Amino acid sequence: MKEGTVKFFNQAKGFGFVKETETEQEFFVHISGLVDEVRENDQVTFEVQQGRKGLNAVNVRLSSN
Repeated sequence: MKEGTVKFFNQAKGFGFVKETETEQEFFVHISGLVDEVRENDQVTFEVQQGRKGLNAVNVRLSSN
């Protein structure tokens, strides 16, 4: 599991971006990849999976910190 921060998430459109803490790489996240509801600046854990247009964050959960 990777750790990161929700950089942006548009509830109406159902997508956003998560920035990994360690590498600062950004990953696209679709609402279907969320386990918990997220907002901008939430700390999350996630996995990365190949999507149609590149790597996507999936199984995105709020961190228990």
